[in-house]
Amino acid sequence: MPLPQLPAKHRSPALFEPIDHLNYFRGLGMAPSGPPPRGVIFCYQRSLLRHIVASEGAMPQSCVVGRLYPLPATGGAVAVAAEFGIGAPAAAMLIELLIAMGVRRFISIGTAGGIDPRLAIGDLTVCTAAFRDEGVSHHYLEDPSPTVAPDPALTDSFATALEGLGARATHGPTWTTDAAFRETQAEIAHYQAQGVLSVEMEAAALFAICARRGTAIAGGFVISDVLSAPVWNPQFHAEATAEGLVRLFEAAKITLRESL
Repeated sequence: MPLPQLPAKHRSPALFEPIDHLNYFRGLGMAPSGPPPRGVIFCYQRSLLRHIVASEGAMPQSCVVGRLYPLPATGGAVAVAAEFGIGAPAAAMLIELLIAMGVRRFISIGTAGGIDPRLAIGDLTVCTAAFRDEGVSHHYLEDPSPTVAPDPALTDSFATALEGLGARATHGPTWTTDAAFRETQAEIAHYQAQGVLSVEMEAAALFAICARRGTAIAGGFVISDVLSAPVWNPQFHAEATAEGLVRLFEAAKITLRESL
């Protein structure tokens, strides 16, 4: 069954747009009304958010879905989006609202499962494409291509920032799925054969929305669990995982600050 189920969907306008949703919540005092940040880092892990609040002195602002944490060292030009949940639909709603506010550059960082046998806990990856095994991207792009890519220039800048921090990263595609508990052995073998590095839940949706809306996004992950071995090896709270998240954040902050 193809998605969307109505083939003519992409030729029909939406009943309401993200700006309408945003303005409704602005009227309730639940969304920022001042100048928006120019770049936003998506943060999914609470441990990383605690580090950012402690090290950056960032204070939260309500943002309809989750919260924004403008970074004082950037004068608020770069902010962290957090506490909005996980998965493509949650991330999609947030990025649509941020784009409606006027944000034009994004970097999504988080944990991912490693499916390339070369990857170990704490290894970093720079995402070059996302296989679209979730639902959101198919409602944004009529193109039936199995993958969607991030912005090449922003991705290159992000990779350069990681290198400048002395952080080695493997470049390659990810597999985005909505069904974390249905990552089957057959699928893992299938994506391994296509050179896929990791599996996560948001990248394809975010890349597709930015492609449709004309905004730039890059993405990177730290391997938090290994799916390439016969037995699943989760290390979500390992020191190497936490250190990798911090490296990704520092590189994302540098990238967005220098690109503004």
